[in-house]
Amino acid sequence: MKHIGNLTYAEGSKHKKKRIGRGPGSGFGGTSTKGHNGQQSRSGFSLKRGFEGGQMPLNRRLPKFGFWNRFRVAYQVVNVSRLAELVAEEKIKDAVAYDDFYTLGLISKRSQPVKILGDGELKVALTIEADKFTKSAIEKIEAAGGTVKVHE
Repeated sequence: MKHIGNLTYAEGSKHKKKRIGRGPGSGFGGTSTKGHNGQQSRSGFSLKRGFEGGQMPLNRRLPKFGFWNRFRVAYQVVNVSRLAELVAEEKIKDAVAYDDFYTLGLISKRSQPVKILGDGELKVALTIEADKFTKSAIEKIEAAGGTVKVHE
């Protein structure tokens, strides 16, 4: 039988270990674990990221330099020599489609465009599809009897 002296909380109703602000007997009364006065002891307190109590913040104290071009296009590059290696390993036969660069492990991100550079030699005719080619890459691919296709 439940009496006022042996009442307990319903199962699962209590989550917190500390009962804050319930008088000095609880051990967490008085300032309710918030210290004494000050901005941080007030209810609704929130601190802006980087705020240093009125001191000049670090991001404003440090010098700013350089330029970041928002419109720069970052290409993932693949050399003609790397394509020649994959031909020797028989991973590429006659064509390299745009999606093959990722599946072959030549690039790490599908979202960034691909540019073929002309470093190395190519002896096999390949049809290569990419976003951009250097002049030397085009010359070497076409000299080997291959074709260049710009991806859209």
